[in-house]
Amino acid sequence: MHFACLLESGATMIFKKIGLTLLYTFLSLIAIIILPFFSVAKFFANRFNLGNNAFIFDFEKKRGIVATFLIKHWFSDSESAQNNRVFVWFLFPSLGSFILFVFVPFISGMYLSMTNWTGLNTGRELFLWFDNYRTIITDVRFGYSFYRTVLYSVLNIVVINVVAFSLALLVTQNLKLKNVYRAGFFMPNLIGGLVLGYIWQFIFNRALVQVGGIFTPSLLINGESALIGLIIVVTWQYAGYIMMIYIAAIQNIPQDLVEASTIDGANAIQRLKAITLPLVAQAFTVAMFLTLVTSFKQFDTVASLTQGGPATQLPTWLGGVYGLSGDMPIVQGTNLVAMNIYQEAFSRNNLGLGQAKAIVFFAILLVVSLVQVYFNKKREVEL
Repeated sequence: MHFACLLESGATMIFKKIGLTLLYTFLSLIAIIILPFFSVAKFFANRFNLGNNAFIFDFEKKRGIVATFLIKHWFSDSESAQNNRVFVWFLFPSLGSFILFVFVPFISGMYLSMTNWTGLNTGRELFLWFDNYRTIITDVRFGYSFYRTVLYSVLNIVVINVVAFSLALLVTQNLKLKNVYRAGFFMPNLIGGLVLGYIWQFIFNRALVQVGGIFTPSLLINGESALIGLIIVVTWQYAGYIMMIYIAAIQNIPQDLVEASTIDGANAIQRLKAITLPLVAQAFTVAMFLTLVTSFKQFDTVASLTQGGPATQLPTWLGGVYGLSGDMPIVQGTNLVAMNIYQEAFSRNNLGLGQAKAIVFFAILLVVSLVQVYFNKKREVEL
């Protein structure tokens, strides 16, 4: 009986604490909204001598729980209230920008994704509820774009990280011109994706075909080789940037460990496996997250290099998933999800459907990123 009373009392205290925390959080949000108006009113009151004590509150006076919290922590001259107000004023520029340019457009986009918005019928669009999302599920071309994006992302992540880590190992050796090599490998990252696509389009279509052999015909002539060409271009651009992350991690490895392993007779491969890889595990998490997000969102290089093409036939296995038989429809070989969303919204003027695709893409990318970071963090502990 005594144990049951203690258990009940403990549960009551926990729920009370949770309730107070939620209440104080809500009151703090209200205070943040009111604070600008409070500050302006206090300024004018002091400026025009409307009453020196009009906006000065005694935080030690006993009041109700709500008034006590608001006055003590936000609107009095106590140290806690002053610190909170200063924190909010410093937070307002970045918070305001985030709300104005990220949060509000995102909420607006969620609404527009449920309409037949075309960009021209603003204010007269029909609310379709989840019809656009049902259309996405049955859209075979969007399904093919998602499949190609996943395939491209997996290959791109592996290739970029292998190349970047190899370059990092190379330029952290005792080479005479290692800083020159670092700068040279990093330089392609300074070129914009659109410019880069046009440069490599010329290289693939005009320069390499003159060499002959495996470079004839151009890599961009069919869907499979065009995807390989895109991976080559993005790796050339992005590997140097990821290399810098690995260089920073490798240089933080204690040299005492390396010297001790060398004295014990460990060769380069053994040092790499037992020392380097475990101690740069955090760099792998960061690098893989960056390459994952960049690969999924790839747009500018695709737009200038292949324009989403070339045309190819939908794979039979994917057509079977959508219940298609006979001749498969024509799809675009490098039409990744970002390109598909752009074409849906701005080429076909289906901005509502395009926005719905963007919302779905955001949700998928969010889940994939969280899963990737979770498993990489778990892998860090194992290493």
